[in-house]
Amino acid sequence: MKKENYLYSGLSERLRSEWKIYLAAFVFIIIADAIGQIRIPVGPGVLILFPIFYSIFLGILSGPQLGKFFSRKDVAAASKLVIVCICPFIAKLGINAGANIATVISAGPALLLQEFGNLGTILLSLPVAILLGMKREAIGACHSINRETNLALVQDLFGPESPEARGSLSIYIIGGMVGTIYFGFMTTIVAALGWFHPYALGMAAGVGAGIMMASATASLTAMFPDMATQISALASASETISGIDGIYMALFVGIPLCNWLYKKLQPVLNPQGARDAEEGK
Repeated sequence: MKKENYLYSGLSERLRSEWKIYLAAFVFIIIADAIGQIRIPVGPGVLILFPIFYSIFLGILSGPQLGKFFSRKDVAAASKLVIVCICPFIAKLGINAGANIATVISAGPALLLQEFGNLGTILLSLPVAILLGMKREAIGACHSINRETNLALVQDLFGPESPEARGSLSIYIIGGMVGTIYFGFMTTIVAALGWFHPYALGMAAGVGAGIMMASATASLTAMFPDMATQISALASASETISGIDGIYMALFVGIPLCNWLYKKLQPVLNPQGARDAEEGK
């Protein structure tokens, strides 16, 4: 039987090598939690800054390009810990889905079929990503909203060091920093147009990202206080369903569609990138 080679001889060696990562993560959590949510009124709605925003921002400031508290070796080690850290959250999603199975069954086709709408963003984002020079990173970045379950799926399918995983992780980070602000602001603008019923906007808020749903729901309930209870209930149901069927939609439709479109569009939109990919650059 072939002997497996590990990067560390044991847990103690790993702790000695990566102690700065664990210490900084703990400190960042304490600081972010102490700051809490910051609500900024914008017109009839509200923008919300969540603690994850501050944590990611502190991590960027301490990286090798800026604060230099971490080295590139630390960054590489931390990237492998992402999947470990989100496993408890993924387990929580599964438990939550089982506890709310009655809600899933009674929600009706509008909620169950909403994931098909999320696939439409692939047709918009993938060509833009290729035009901007992205290679196979575009597949991981564009196949979904790239929250915890999607990040775990991409790392499982392609590996944590793959370009697809890098693309997925990039959107996961950007989503945490910018997505919450964008969702709250976009919800305010769309609701002010009056094109959609508040209940429909409540359902649309549950895209599979808890912090983004919270940001959008906060804006909606501030604009429609008389419907706050119904909007929150529909958003929660939508979020639950997105967490259940979203992973299967990404696995069986989103990623295959991105792969197919990438093969078709890369030679047309970015010929040089296609040649570099063939040469392994």
